[in-house]
Amino acid sequence: MNENIISFITLFSCGVLYRAALQISGHEWVKTYNQTFTFVILPFITFVITNVIAGNIALSLGMIGALSIVRFRHPVKSALELVMYFNLITVGITTSVKYQYGIGLILVTVFLILLLKFTEIIFKKLKFDIFSSSFSDGNELNILELKSKERKISLEDHLHIKSFNFDNETNEYSYKLAFNSSKDLKNFKATINNDKTISIINFEVI
Repeated sequence: MNENIISFITLFSCGVLYRAALQISGHEWVKTYNQTFTFVILPFITFVITNVIAGNIALSLGMIGALSIVRFRHPVKSALELVMYFNLITVGITTSVKYQYGIGLILVTVFLILLLKFTEIIFKKLKFDIFSSSFSDGNELNILELKSKERKISLEDHLHIKSFNFDNETNEYSYKLAFNSSKDLKNFKATINNDKTISIINFEVI
């Protein structure tokens, strides 16, 4: 098979496989049209740039000047998002040199993403969360806000608790929990449905 065809297949597969692996791992931010298009097109852009400027110092300097004025117009929401962009660019560069390097990086990246997800599932079955939910990770979180006339130590110590406080005026305790998975939220909600001392004031599922 022609080496260029293999390179193009590698570049296209890169974006598709990364998106699929991240989505399987619960990273909701990757599901948007903008992120999908970015994941697919970025390796191709880097591949073309690398081939155009290869061995040409004048073009290299011109390209550096041109790229210096190009910036992302939206904030990168998490370290993972930044790493994935860098990974996509690296795949484009390495594939232009030797497509085997690009394939190797893709396989290693997908394997590590899925391995971490598999590890998280195993630990959850053991009733232990190795990762916490964070509003700064670029994901929209499934939110559950509760109120109770009684103090709930089990909620205060819960792995998904984000905040809790006591209102002196109403004599009520407020609890806010955040879940990466809507399934985890619904399972937890089912465990408190029969507790008449707890009332749900906000229930956001994405």
